[in-house]
Amino acid sequence: MLKKNLKKIWYSIGRIICLTLCKIFFSLKVIGHQNIPAEGGFLLVSNHQSFLDPVLCGCGIKRQLHFLARDTLFKKRFFRWLCFSLNAIPLRLDKADISAMKTIIEKLQKGEAVVLYPEATRTSDGRIAPFKSGLAILCRRGNAAIVPMLIDGAFESWPRNKKMFTIGKKIVVRYGQAVTAEQAKSMDDEKLADYLTSTIRSLQSQVRIEEGKEPFSY
Repeated sequence: MLKKNLKKIWYSIGRIICLTLCKIFFSLKVIGHQNIPAEGGFLLVSNHQSFLDPVLCGCGIKRQLHFLARDTLFKKRFFRWLCFSLNAIPLRLDKADISAMKTIIEKLQKGEAVVLYPEATRTSDGRIAPFKSGLAILCRRGNAAIVPMLIDGAFESWPRNKKMFTIGKKIVVRYGQAVTAEQAKSMDDEKLADYLTSTIRSLQSQVRIEEGKEPFSY
Protein backbone atom coordinates (compact mmCIF):
# COMPACT_ATOMS: atom_id res chain seq x y z
CA MET A 1 0.00 0.00 0.00
CA LEU A 2 2.87 2.37 0.88
CA LYS A 3 4.52 1.74 -2.49
CA LYS A 4 1.22 2.43 -4.29
CA ASN A 5 0.69 5.67 -2.35
CA LEU A 6 4.24 6.83 -3.10
CA LYS A 7 3.62 6.16 -6.79
CA LYS A 8 0.48 8.31 -6.66
CA ILE A 9 2.40 11.12 -4.97
CA TRP A 10 5.21 10.88 -7.55
CA TYR A 11 2.69 10.99 -10.42
CA SER A 12 0.92 14.01 -8.88
CA ILE A 13 4.19 15.88 -8.43
CA GLY A 14 5.18 15.12 -12.02
CA ARG A 15 1.79 16.30 -13.28
CA ILE A 16 2.04 19.62 -11.45
CA ILE A 17 5.59 20.21 -12.71
CA CYS A 18 4.57 19.43 -16.31
CA LEU A 19 1.48 21.64 -16.07
CA THR A 20 3.56 24.53 -14.77
CA LEU A 21 6.22 24.15 -17.48
CA CYS A 22 3.59 23.87 -20.23
CA LYS A 23 1.94 27.07 -19.05
CA ILE A 24 5.31 28.85 -19.00
CA PHE A 25 6.66 27.53 -22.33
CA PHE A 26 3.44 27.19 -24.35
CA SER A 27 0.83 29.37 -22.59
CA LEU A 28 -1.16 26.14 -22.23
CA LYS A 29 -4.93 26.62 -22.13
CA VAL A 30 -7.09 23.73 -20.91
CA ILE A 31 -10.85 23.73 -21.56
CA GLY A 32 -13.60 21.29 -20.58
CA HIS A 33 -12.48 19.84 -17.24
CA GLN A 34 -16.14 19.23 -16.41
CA ASN A 35 -16.29 16.55 -19.12
CA ILE A 36 -13.81 14.27 -17.32
CA PRO A 37 -15.69 11.53 -15.39
CA ALA A 38 -15.09 11.79 -11.66
CA GLU A 39 -14.98 8.01 -11.38
CA GLY A 40 -15.18 4.87 -13.50
CA GLY A 41 -13.07 3.63 -16.37
CA PHE A 42 -12.76 5.72 -19.51
CA LEU A 43 -10.69 6.04 -22.66
CA LEU A 44 -9.22 9.46 -23.31
CA VAL A 45 -9.12 9.53 -27.12
CA SER A 46 -6.96 12.26 -28.62
CA ASN A 47 -5.51 13.42 -31.91
CA HIS A 48 -1.73 12.99 -32.14
CA GLN A 49 0.27 16.13 -32.91
CA SER A 50 3.70 15.72 -31.32
CA PHE A 51 5.93 14.07 -28.73
CA LEU A 52 4.41 16.52 -26.25
CA ASP A 53 1.00 14.85 -26.41
CA PRO A 54 1.30 12.43 -23.43
CA VAL A 55 2.35 15.33 -21.20
CA LEU A 56 -0.49 17.50 -22.54
CA CYS A 57 -3.04 14.72 -22.00
CA GLY A 58 -2.04 14.12 -18.41
CA CYS A 59 -1.09 17.46 -16.94
CA GLY A 60 -4.58 18.99 -17.17
CA ILE A 61 -6.38 16.10 -15.44
CA LYS A 62 -6.16 15.32 -11.73
CA ARG A 63 -7.15 11.69 -12.25
CA GLN A 64 -4.22 9.43 -13.02
CA LEU A 65 -3.94 8.22 -16.60
CA HIS A 66 -2.30 5.18 -18.19
CA PHE A 67 -0.33 5.55 -21.41
CA LEU A 68 0.94 3.22 -24.12
CA ALA A 69 4.69 3.40 -24.77
CA ARG A 70 6.83 1.42 -27.18
CA ASP A 71 8.43 -1.57 -25.50
CA THR A 72 11.99 -0.55 -26.42
CA LEU A 73 11.75 2.27 -23.84
CA PHE A 74 11.54 -0.36 -21.09
CA LYS A 75 14.83 -2.08 -21.90
CA LYS A 76 17.10 0.18 -19.85
CA ARG A 77 16.65 0.05 -16.08
CA PHE A 78 16.14 3.78 -15.44
CA PHE A 79 13.67 4.31 -18.28
CA ARG A 80 11.87 1.11 -17.32
CA TRP A 81 11.40 2.45 -13.79
CA LEU A 82 10.39 5.89 -15.07
CA CYS A 83 7.83 4.49 -17.53
CA PHE A 84 6.20 2.22 -14.97
CA SER A 85 6.21 4.98 -12.34
CA LEU A 86 4.21 7.18 -14.74
CA ASN A 87 1.69 4.44 -15.57
CA ALA A 88 3.08 3.50 -18.99
CA ILE A 89 2.00 0.22 -20.60
CA PRO A 90 4.61 -1.42 -22.88
CA LEU A 91 3.45 -1.89 -26.47
CA ARG A 92 5.12 -3.92 -29.21
CA LEU A 93 5.02 -2.12 -32.53
CA ASP A 94 6.15 -4.99 -34.75
CA LYS A 95 2.90 -6.94 -34.37
CA ALA A 96 -0.55 -6.85 -32.79
CA ASP A 97 0.15 -6.76 -29.07
CA ILE A 98 -2.55 -8.85 -27.41
CA SER A 99 -0.90 -8.52 -24.01
CA ALA A 100 -1.08 -4.73 -24.11
CA MET A 101 -4.72 -4.86 -25.19
CA LYS A 102 -5.56 -7.18 -22.28
CA THR A 103 -3.82 -4.81 -19.88
CA ILE A 104 -5.84 -1.85 -21.19
CA ILE A 105 -9.09 -3.77 -20.78
CA GLU A 106 -8.13 -4.77 -17.23
CA LYS A 107 -7.38 -1.15 -16.35
CA LEU A 108 -10.72 -0.01 -17.72
CA GLN A 109 -12.62 -2.76 -15.89
CA LYS A 110 -10.96 -1.62 -12.66
CA GLY A 111 -12.30 1.89 -13.21
CA GLU A 112 -9.07 3.47 -14.41
CA ALA A 113 -8.36 5.79 -17.36
CA VAL A 114 -6.28 5.02 -20.45
CA VAL A 115 -5.04 7.38 -23.20
CA LEU A 116 -5.25 6.32 -26.86
CA TYR A 117 -4.18 7.99 -30.12
CA PRO A 118 -6.35 6.24 -32.75
CA GLU A 119 -4.57 7.95 -35.66
CA ALA A 120 -1.70 5.56 -34.78
CA THR A 121 0.96 8.10 -35.79
CA ARG A 122 1.75 11.79 -35.40
CA THR A 123 0.22 14.15 -37.94
CA SER A 124 2.40 15.41 -40.77
CA ASP A 125 0.46 18.64 -41.37
CA GLY A 126 -1.68 19.36 -38.29
CA ARG A 127 -4.80 17.72 -39.71
CA ILE A 128 -6.57 14.83 -37.99
CA ALA A 129 -6.45 11.53 -39.88
CA PRO A 130 -9.41 9.12 -39.73
CA PHE A 131 -9.31 7.06 -36.54
CA LYS A 132 -8.64 3.33 -36.50
CA SER A 133 -11.65 1.28 -35.45
CA GLY A 134 -9.85 -1.03 -32.98
CA LEU A 135 -10.63 1.21 -30.01
CA ALA A 136 -14.26 0.04 -30.10
CA ILE A 137 -13.25 -3.44 -28.90
CA LEU A 138 -11.40 -1.97 -25.93
CA CYS A 139 -14.36 0.20 -25.06
CA ARG A 140 -16.86 -2.65 -25.16
CA ARG A 141 -14.78 -5.19 -23.27
CA GLY A 142 -13.66 -2.62 -20.75
CA ASN A 143 -17.23 -1.29 -20.36
CA ALA A 144 -15.72 2.18 -20.56
CA ALA A 145 -16.84 5.65 -21.47
CA ILE A 146 -14.88 7.66 -24.05
CA VAL A 147 -13.77 11.27 -23.65
CA PRO A 148 -12.78 12.91 -26.97
CA MET A 149 -9.81 15.25 -26.58
CA LEU A 150 -8.41 17.87 -28.95
CA ILE A 151 -4.82 19.12 -28.93
CA ASP A 152 -4.08 22.18 -31.07
CA GLY A 153 -0.81 24.05 -31.37
CA ALA A 154 1.49 21.19 -30.43
CA PHE A 155 2.17 20.50 -34.11
CA GLU A 156 3.37 24.07 -34.58
CA SER A 157 5.47 23.74 -31.41
CA TRP A 158 7.04 20.40 -32.30
CA PRO A 159 6.32 19.01 -35.80
CA ARG A 160 7.51 15.49 -36.48
CA ASN A 161 10.33 16.68 -38.77
CA LYS A 162 12.04 18.69 -35.99
CA LYS A 163 14.32 17.33 -33.26
CA MET A 164 13.30 19.89 -30.61
CA PHE A 165 10.21 21.88 -29.71
CA THR A 166 9.84 25.65 -30.11
CA ILE A 167 9.02 27.75 -27.04
CA GLY A 168 6.32 30.40 -27.28
CA LYS A 169 3.76 28.68 -29.52
CA LYS A 170 0.38 28.56 -27.75
CA ILE A 171 -1.16 25.15 -27.16
CA VAL A 172 -4.84 24.53 -26.41
CA VAL A 173 -6.27 21.31 -24.97
CA ARG A 174 -10.02 20.81 -25.06
CA TYR A 175 -11.97 17.88 -23.57
CA GLY A 176 -15.25 17.14 -25.30
CA GLN A 177 -18.46 15.66 -23.92
CA ALA A 178 -18.05 12.05 -22.87
CA VAL A 179 -19.59 9.18 -24.84
CA THR A 180 -21.07 6.73 -22.33
CA ALA A 181 -20.26 3.04 -22.50
CA GLU A 182 -23.87 2.37 -23.51
CA GLN A 183 -23.74 4.94 -26.33
CA ALA A 184 -20.47 3.48 -27.61
CA LYS A 185 -21.88 -0.04 -27.59
CA SER A 186 -24.84 1.11 -29.71
CA MET A 187 -22.46 1.94 -32.61
CA ASP A 188 -20.52 -0.53 -34.71
CA ASP A 189 -16.73 -0.24 -34.90
CA GLU A 190 -16.57 1.96 -37.99
CA LYS A 191 -19.42 4.22 -36.91
CA LEU A 192 -17.80 4.84 -33.52
CA ALA A 193 -14.42 5.61 -35.10
CA ASP A 194 -16.07 7.97 -37.61
CA TYR A 195 -18.07 9.68 -34.86
CA LEU A 196 -14.96 10.33 -32.74
CA THR A 197 -12.97 11.53 -35.76
CA SER A 198 -15.75 13.96 -36.67
CA THR A 199 -16.19 15.13 -33.06
CA ILE A 200 -12.51 15.93 -32.52
CA ARG A 201 -12.22 17.61 -35.93
CA SER A 202 -15.17 19.79 -34.91
CA LEU A 203 -13.45 20.66 -31.63
CA GLN A 204 -10.33 21.53 -33.61
CA SER A 205 -12.25 23.91 -35.88
CA GLN A 206 -13.88 25.60 -32.88
CA VAL A 207 -10.57 26.08 -31.09
CA ARG A 208 -8.73 27.35 -34.15
CA ILE A 209 -11.46 29.90 -34.90
CA GLU A 210 -11.46 31.05 -31.25
CA GLU A 211 -7.67 31.44 -31.42
CA GLY A 212 -7.81 33.41 -34.67
CA LYS A 213 -6.34 30.61 -36.79
CA GLU A 214 -7.60 29.20 -40.07
CA PRO A 215 -9.52 25.94 -39.52
CA PHE A 216 -8.51 22.93 -41.57
CA SER A 217 -10.68 21.65 -44.39
CA TYR A 218 -11.49 17.93 -44.52
